[in-house]
Amino acid sequence: MLIMGCEMYLKKVDGPRSVTLPDGRIMTRADLPPPDTERWVASRKAAVVRAVAAGLISRETALTTYRISGEEFEEWVTAVAIHGEAALRATALQKYRQPPG
Repeated sequence: MLIMGCEMYLKKVDGPRSVTLPDGRIMTRADLPPPDTERWVASRKAAVVRAVAAGLISRETALTTYRISGEEFEEWVTAVAIHGEAALRATALQKYRQPPG
């Protein structure tokens, strides 16, 4: 069925529109938090970390879009790499960031 006069335009973006994650799930730009995010819950942080790791967006794009420092982003990446996404929860930060002792 052809709908006359109805054209769909896709916004031009740098990079892919979707990526396949290591677990087989598909992640698209729609899965990312909005650029004006102020409340960074663990799931939003994890989505940005996954997107950068999978090549959906660049690290630089993540930093500028979400107005986060490189140091903060690297803390997220390290927390996920060492302890998993649960380490991104605010209540878990002290537990995971304490030096061994």
